[in-house]
Amino acid sequence: MTDLVDLIRPDRYPLSSRYDPAWLLELDMGPNPLWLLEDLARDLELRPGTRVLDLGSGKGATSVFLAREFGAEVVAADWWTAAEDAATVFSEAGVGDQVTAVRAEAHALPFAEESFDAVVSVDAFEYFGTADGYLPYLLRFLRPGGQLGVATPAMTREIRELGAIPPHIKKVVGWEAIAWHTPEWWRFQWEITELVEVTSARLQEDAWRDWLLWSRAAMERRPQGPSANEAVIEMLAEDAGDLLSFALVTARKR
Repeated sequence: MTDLVDLIRPDRYPLSSRYDPAWLLELDMGPNPLWLLEDLARDLELRPGTRVLDLGSGKGATSVFLAREFGAEVVAADWWTAAEDAATVFSEAGVGDQVTAVRAEAHALPFAEESFDAVVSVDAFEYFGTADGYLPYLLRFLRPGGQLGVATPAMTREIRELGAIPPHIKKVVGWEAIAWHTPEWWRFQWEITELVEVTSARLQEDAWRDWLLWSRAAMERRPQGPSANEAVIEMLAEDAGDLLSFALVTARKR
């Protein structure tokens, strides 16, 4: 049994450790989003009053974090979570005056051009951001000099290089793994447009261990029955950090 205390890790994630793991598990939609965001934010410059688009904000934990820890004015945009449900999370967390919930699909964003100082996307960009034309589209909503930060599942080697999706990964995520890329792939994909300057592109240290720890905790707190986390746990345990990780990529709009 994973003790909730094991999920409080001030040595690695001092800001995230201020949050109740039980609260975060209630909002669970994948790997611990605050661990990912806190690490990603080390490569960003977020200040009070920064207007941030949290793209693929899920049930709202990352938007709460951005508002509380950085004083950001956040627009939380997600397609899978109803805006009213997210708004309830923000109100209960005491950031309802800083965070606006919007239900929006990533290819049809309902915002004015150059209306954000930063765009942040945690564990969501792999679903919509790998297409060659997506970065130019997204940058329409970011002011010149604005920042982009993405935390997304990654591979230590490209699927094309491997020649096939490894069986232990294919069993769990199927063809979706072709959207999991190396940091070097992301750097090239963004820089070749000449629209941004990539400021950082790296693998998160021990990302698979964080992912495994959180998945075990989430599974243990689910009702009895089949769990997606169980399959993820088996995948991560077999991989043992050989291929699976998270990429943390940041850039500035030219």
